[in-house]
Amino acid sequence: MLTKAPKGTKDLLPSQSYIWQYIESLIKDICKSYGYKEIRTPIFEHTELFQRGVGETTDVVEKEMYTFDDKKGRSITLRAEGTAPTARAYIENKLYADSQPTKIFYIAPIFRYEKPQKGRLRQHHQFGIEIFGSDEPSSDAEVISIVSTLYNRLGIKGVDLHINSIGCSECRKRYNDILKKYLATKLNDICKTCNSRYDKNPMRILDCKNDKCQELIQDVPLAIDNLCKECVDHFEGVKKYLKSIDIDYIVNPRIVRGLDYYTRTAFEFISNDIGAKDTVCGGGRYDGLVELLGGPHTPAVGFGMGIERLILALESNNAQVTNNDTVDIFIVTIGDKAKDEAFKLSYRLRNDGISSDIDHIGRSIKAQFKYADKIGTNFTIVIGDDEIEKNIVSLKNMKTGEQDEVKLSNLLDILKLKLGR
Repeated sequence: MLTKAPKGTKDLLPSQSYIWQYIESLIKDICKSYGYKEIRTPIFEHTELFQRGVGETTDVVEKEMYTFDDKKGRSITLRAEGTAPTARAYIENKLYADSQPTKIFYIAPIFRYEKPQKGRLRQHHQFGIEIFGSDEPSSDAEVISIVSTLYNRLGIKGVDLHINSIGCSECRKRYNDILKKYLATKLNDICKTCNSRYDKNPMRILDCKNDKCQELIQDVPLAIDNLCKECVDHFEGVKKYLKSIDIDYIVNPRIVRGLDYYTRTAFEFISNDIGAKDTVCGGGRYDGLVELLGGPHTPAVGFGMGIERLILALESNNAQVTNNDTVDIFIVTIGDKAKDEAFKLSYRLRNDGISSDIDHIGRSIKAQFKYADKIGTNFTIVIGDDEIEKNIVSLKNMKTGEQDEVKLSNLLDILKLKLGR
């Protein structure tokens, strides 16, 4: 057990990290172009934040949270999702006092105690977007367009956008009454979990993953058919903005999302290729969450996207990510005096923005070249007694085989030219 990672966790190895670095860099570039700024919240929060914000009847709170008491008996939970902590930070730091809307993104580890499966780990990583302070349908369409932009930039196809509206708080009250009346005759047949949700949050029954329950509620009345005029107009606005930028969508009345804080717009991006749970991104509007947590009334909308599932979608599309995580220069040394010079030269190169490395385990000259080739080094420099005496180095392009003698005084300028710096 000592040398085995806990179930549902996975090491990210150096041979894979360049893919994550590329995706994270692309996310940050896209967010910057949309005017979003990064937030980093603590990895754990008071348990009550998730109980109140996410909802006590949700699977997350009922079954999946990593919760423990600290040394003073306070109940603490590892970050179970990203929106509630971001809303808490928005309230605590009085971001609502700034010019609105507040546009935020995060890339963070998420912890869920659930059955591990492909792309779904107990510690996974999530890219999330939140807009606080706007109730306009344009903001809903904007967060959706960020997902679309990311997929397009990564070359991911075969992902469909499903959208729905579950209405405002007043719509939901009326709809819950309709839903409970419909479900009353089915309580003896639906699962135990759905029975427990009947009084507290009947809409969550629509999200049940039990096949028998889904079969029993095939003709269930739908939230989208019971919206007030304002919610109908809002949903039409979302669709109008999506059409204006050529983002295709499917209106799916069954989407309610799994968290209690959603209102009006709910959406999912669903992959046709990766299997298991095929939702690769989900989000929607949550106009009451900030107020529920003790802040001022603040409309908001956002999404969460699992990075692991994004990478699965990337792989299923055979999209290639170039590995640029290589060393610019490897310095091959001949003898102890040369190694001393190489150590100093490597330090100077690094300080000038050129990545470099030297041999640290006493390889032969042939083995040093072989190692430099294996790690994908662009150039090698050879230093021996003759080179030290003449104050020159032998510079070799590892891709073309071209080799030149270069004066040490000119080395930095030549390297920058050859590397395009």
